[in-house]
Amino acid sequence: MDARPENCILGTMQKLLFCLMLVATKYSTAQDSIRIADLRSAAKIIDISYTQKELDTMYSGVMENFENYRLMHKQHLDNAVPMSLWQNPVLPGMKFASKQEPIVWNLAATVSLPKNAQDLAFYSVEDLASLIKNKKISSVQLTQFFIARLKKYSDTLQCVVSLTEELAMQQARAADAEIAKGKYRGPLHGIPYGLKDLFAVKGTKTTWGAAPYKDQVIEEDAFVYTKLKEAGAVLVAKFTMGALAMGDYWFGGRTKNPWNLKNGSSGSSAGSASATTAGLIPFAIGTETWGSITSPSATCGATGLRPTFGSISRSGAMTLSWSLDKIGPICRSAQDAAIVFAAIHGTDGKDQSAVNLPFNYNPAASLKGKKIAYAKNYFDKITDTSRNEWKVLDTYRKLGVDLIPVNFPDSGLYNYNIMDVVISAECAAAFDEFTRNGIDDEMTRQTKFDWPNSFRIARLMPAVEYINANRQRYLLMQAVNKIVEQYDAIICPNNWGNQSAITNLTGHPAICFPIGYNAQQLPRSITLIGKLYDEASIITVAKAYQNATQWNKEHPALFK
Repeated sequence: MDARPENCILGTMQKLLFCLMLVATKYSTAQDSIRIADLRSAAKIIDISYTQKELDTMYSGVMENFENYRLMHKQHLDNAVPMSLWQNPVLPGMKFASKQEPIVWNLAATVSLPKNAQDLAFYSVEDLASLIKNKKISSVQLTQFFIARLKKYSDTLQCVVSLTEELAMQQARAADAEIAKGKYRGPLHGIPYGLKDLFAVKGTKTTWGAAPYKDQVIEEDAFVYTKLKEAGAVLVAKFTMGALAMGDYWFGGRTKNPWNLKNGSSGSSAGSASATTAGLIPFAIGTETWGSITSPSATCGATGLRPTFGSISRSGAMTLSWSLDKIGPICRSAQDAAIVFAAIHGTDGKDQSAVNLPFNYNPAASLKGKKIAYAKNYFDKITDTSRNEWKVLDTYRKLGVDLIPVNFPDSGLYNYNIMDVVISAECAAAFDEFTRNGIDDEMTRQTKFDWPNSFRIARLMPAVEYINANRQRYLLMQAVNKIVEQYDAIICPNNWGNQSAITNLTGHPAICFPIGYNAQQLPRSITLIGKLYDEASIITVAKAYQNATQWNKEHPALFK
């Protein structure tokens, strides 16, 4: 090897020129659009600044990343492909029961058919189960009854995407045949229900509520559908959802609130809540990423259970956000929510965030021994003490509960919008090709607050900020759990503070149920927050309130 100084210098210069030629060739197409000055502008977007020397040094690396992104973009990723990173709400040291105790439902044999046939529309799941079990009505008859109501009212509410009549009648006939032979599967056997239209069911359309996917068929059976099929339930409809799980606008219009058809039902489990409240179905299944079970339930006056994150496998369901998506029942009572949740909780092993933990619910449990708190910092903001929220506390006190005031963790912990960072990054990733390939232009709504624009904005979010938001989320999980783990339930007014964002981030369960009406005679609701995987306690506490009041037993006049 020639080690003379002049040759070393020449060699180094040749290498440098060669590298520059490579860079010039490799990035020639990008250089027309990306300049060093652009890096300075881009840095402003993410609240950081670089010196000129730093920018010069960064440039080739940024260009290498640019080319790598282009290679990434050539690889197709279906919405069903998960991340290798899995959210877990469980903190170090937490322990949970592992044995599933039997649940004794004690269906009353005295339930009878109503004199007015249409009153059957608002029977509870529990009462309908009694009728079927005791052969006072067949599953076929009940299924035909609800299909007729769906046909009559679904256009009024704009709540149905697909009526699965043929499948429903097959399942109803099968249920009747089994029951006739003495094979009774439990309280959902022969009961009609509906699914939010982001759950795949073989042979049906799964539209995700969005125009680009209105003819989409996914030949897979979602876990939750499989569990309900095993329980003997009868799928009669797939319900509307806000496009790609946002709001109540879908490709066919806007789902209506049964209490006032001039209003939307809220979303994104829009059709599930609207149809259940209107008595078009005994119960339905919804999902929540941030408010999509509790918001339409509150708006329509349903009882919505948002279980602990990971309580139910999401396989076969549209992904919006891997670390936030949850599945839960929308019903007309807490007891019905318990019946449905008992059938669908658990996992098939396809969703790595989902677990098999017991749901040890006792239908006969009372409030005795229950430690119940209320979020004083939220209630104090409701200065009108005649409002329904304050009356909820009075009702529990009359039931013998010694309510404990607590400050729900909020200010000082949630000092910036962690949810917006997390949900935006994950949703944009879940619908990456939707944005890059211009599919977003096919969406019926294009406001600054709709997904197409949100996904575009999220593309400018640095991965570093997403990761750090999740680190802040971990601290939030620790702080919130220190409070929540002390109580069987914490009563929180809806739409006050950051409770919804916080508990969706931490994964704690919630149940929302009606407590009266506002000045416009629309339903007003309350929320109970519970300990991780302790849906049983918050359902028991909600049930006690519903047994003592009439609000969940009142129904919109138009649909009686």
